[in-house]
Amino acid sequence: MHLITVKLEEVFQALADRTRIRIMRLLVDTGEEICLCELVDSLQELQYKLSRHLKTLRQAGLLTTIKDGRWLYHRLVTGSPTMGPLSDLIRSVPDEDDVFSGDLARFRERICLREDGRCRVGIQTSDLATGAR
Repeated sequence: MHLITVKLEEVFQALADRTRIRIMRLLVDTGEEICLCELVDSLQELQYKLSRHLKTLRQAGLLTTIKDGRWLYHRLVTGSPTMGPLSDLIRSVPDEDDVFSGDLARFRERICLREDGRCRVGIQTSDLATGAR
């Protein structure tokens, strides 16, 4: 195991976007690994946009990614003393417009499509995969 160093200024820059906060909130609330397909269907955002947001969160040291076949699974970084308080902060952000609860509800529906605990079906909302919105 290696120690992850998180620079706070990079963390807050990465979190200065509502979509990235939504991604982090979903990961904090579920404690799950999530693939891009599941994020697209849960957040109802375009694939290419979420891909860029995931890259930003990884570069800030907030996410780690593991490859399983053709799928990449994203999860919160562990082993950093910053992540506990940051997770608490993200969890405490008010859900005044029910966006976070909607994301979570869609994710809970979407996770039922997993096979052996892994996504194997791809994006189910085809217009979000192609950008034909």
